[in-house]
Amino acid sequence: MKDTSVADGVTRAAVDLFATQGYANTSVQQIVERAGVTKGAMYHYFESKDDLLFAIYERMLSLQKSRLDEIIARGGEVDDVLAAVCIDVVETSIEFLPEGTVFFRSQHMLTPPRQQEVVRRRRAYHDEFAALVQRGQGEGIYRSDIPRAVLIANFFSDIHYLSHWYHPEGPEDKTLVAEQLTDLFLTGIRRTDADA
Repeated sequence: MKDTSVADGVTRAAVDLFATQGYANTSVQQIVERAGVTKGAMYHYFESKDDLLFAIYERMLSLQKSRLDEIIARGGEVDDVLAAVCIDVVETSIEFLPEGTVFFRSQHMLTPPRQQEVVRRRRAYHDEFAALVQRGQGEGIYRSDIPRAVLIANFFSDIHYLSHWYHPEGPEDKTLVAEQLTDLFLTGIRRTDADA
């Protein structure tokens, strides 16, 4: 049975080092020294530095996708479901802010197969999110005068820029920020009498 505390320690060390000195400038030796483990212990969990970078992001991808599926499975009015999904993706992105920041800076350094896997996983999330917006458009709740791709990109661009302005020690906690960004997004895409 594998000791996940070793994998967690290696992951934390990698995130810290990748964040401060960059993925390309960080060696496996530096990671294991920071984590206090041997290279053999690290390679028990991660095949390579590339595998480690992917694992840093994969954990967040898996969590967000499973939470998305759970929220959709509960059912309800599309506006309520989409609001819950938006709040969740912002909150989890803030929870994993260091990991997400490292990944977005370094994802181009992944091997092509890993890059393709990330695209596939993100596409699966995006398609379910887009289906909710499409459902709302079909019900006449959300505006259709702007392409769906633009509406969705508007929301996720806010998430991708979280690391540039959000600070956990700041005056607003993750839930408040998630609610505010969700309100801005949904208010912007809802149809008004003028859109009818």
